[in-house]
Amino acid sequence: MPATADEFMRLVKIMDELREKCPWDKKQTVETLRHLTIEETYELADAISENDFNGIKEELGDLLLHIIFYARIGAEKKAFTLEEVITGICEKLIVRHPHIYGDVVVNNEEEVKQNWEKIKLQQGKKSVLGGVPVSLPSVVKAIRLQEKSKQVGFEWDNTAQVWDKVKEELQELEEAVASGDQDKMEDELGDVFFSLVNFARFLQVDAENALERTNKKFIRRFTSMEEAAALENKFLHDMSLEEMDALWNKIKIQQR
Repeated sequence: MPATADEFMRLVKIMDELREKCPWDKKQTVETLRHLTIEETYELADAISENDFNGIKEELGDLLLHIIFYARIGAEKKAFTLEEVITGICEKLIVRHPHIYGDVVVNNEEEVKQNWEKIKLQQGKKSVLGGVPVSLPSVVKAIRLQEKSKQVGFEWDNTAQVWDKVKEELQELEEAVASGDQDKMEDELGDVFFSLVNFARFLQVDAENALERTNKKFIRRFTSMEEAAALENKFLHDMSLEEMDALWNKIKIQQR
């Protein structure tokens, strides 16, 4: 632990030096750092998806630097200090874990989550859905909304009920498509996506990871199609759909 504290303070010192001496670091604001932080977060997400622990280690370092950078800017503006950031999260964790730091008894992780949401409401949150970032990607946001509403009992009893809801939403989408109403089609398609995310949650499958897995599979197979076509001195745009479909199926079998 002392070595960890020493390295942490070393990073803080380096950040201070960069802020004072480096032309690029001097110019940064919370606004200019924002998109870089989002990019670093996605890079961490990619490393996690690939189960790349060296990558996770590196991206965590980049995010830690960003946290210290924001704290340095906050101190310059006399808005907050790094110490206040750390103290704040320590106190929040203690208050929201009364089963560890108090006399509350819990029997499982679901009760821990329920207590967490109750405490947030006691502390002034107006809704259990408060705190879900507006700018979250839609699939991730759907997962978080469903997880949070579950904590107050707004949840189906079993997977069969959820699948029935998926089928119900698919039927409503078919009716919307038949009507030709573009706005209604978009609305009903959103309901289908939301219900499928909920079904994935009941299957204990991460919907975001599942979709990203398919994205990567599509990229792998499509680029293999391009390579296979190139070996025959062809381009995909010169091939018929039937030819491309046959090539796709051939590659699909090879990569299974």
